[in-house]
Amino acid sequence: MPDKKQRAQSASLNPGWTVNSTSINGVVQAARMLGAPVEAILRQVDLSPELLQEPEARHPVAALHQFYQLAANQTSSDIGIYAGRIDYINRLNLQLYTCSVCDTFRDYLNLMPSVLRFAGDIGEVLIRREDELIRLDWVPLWQPSDDWRFQSDELLTTSAMIVDSLCVRPIPVLRAHFSYPEPADTRLLKQVFGTELHFNQPVSCLYFDRQSLNYPLIRLDSDWSQSVNRSAQHLFANDDSDSVLRDLRATLMRLLPAGGVSIDKTAEAQNISRRTLQRRLSEQGYQFGQVLQDLRHELALQYLADERLNITDIAFLLGYADHGSFSSAFKARSGQSPRDFRKA
Repeated sequence: MPDKKQRAQSASLNPGWTVNSTSINGVVQAARMLGAPVEAILRQVDLSPELLQEPEARHPVAALHQFYQLAANQTSSDIGIYAGRIDYINRLNLQLYTCSVCDTFRDYLNLMPSVLRFAGDIGEVLIRREDELIRLDWVPLWQPSDDWRFQSDELLTTSAMIVDSLCVRPIPVLRAHFSYPEPADTRLLKQVFGTELHFNQPVSCLYFDRQSLNYPLIRLDSDWSQSVNRSAQHLFANDDSDSVLRDLRATLMRLLPAGGVSIDKTAEAQNISRRTLQRRLSEQGYQFGQVLQDLRHELALQYLADERLNITDIAFLLGYADHGSFSSAFKARSGQSPRDFRKA
């Protein structure tokens, strides 16, 4: 059973907070690699191995925290770093799709917080500018975890690997801050984040060179980019004579993964006023909301045909708040859940 301290920590967590299976499976894989008795720990924290095989299944954040602590007690306090490396690979399919709608590192930074948010109710990433640097902050939902390194190490490791893999030019971590005390052994931390490490800081964060904002992303020479291009060609094939609709759809495709798409954000992205966009649409007999929903549904059909993307990935790419919101919207339109549609 979890010890008294672990039970107290779990009790302080919001019982409604959950994470998806992918978020837990990375930690489970890291624990197994380090030699932890994974099956026994899963039983202790009441996590079902069968349910963990379903990518969209949700699990209590408290169970994830308990698993982390028990596994670290029996293996290594560096377990979060290993889990972060695994998580980077596990989310690579989504990563490649996201890169296909971005041109520069600056573009990608607008999407990155949403990418990491889809792991579950664990925290958020904030991007800031500080002098000549870019600062990527990890802000946990559960504030006591400021002194609890596993989640911080995992998310910062994943972030560092994502950032350094995006562009032809490397984007290394220049400085790393950690909110927890300095561990006795910092060798692995230095391998991942470099030698300029600072502990007991107000926030866990990574610093990168601000000049990297304009670095172009690597262009994918594979069926990944071809798949996205085919989707775009299909969506725009009949719009050659209608530049208003074509431009709107192209803009929405870029904005959707960031979430919170609105007519105001779309008009701003097109460098026109909301009133101008509304007028142009009205003149052509379109309504913004209908164009948005039609595009989402058509893209959903394209993405569901690609087995490399799970339902949660697709929900992110379409700008929904979560897997459930996407499933409800898709079922209302097609009469089937995304999972059932994919099986048909």
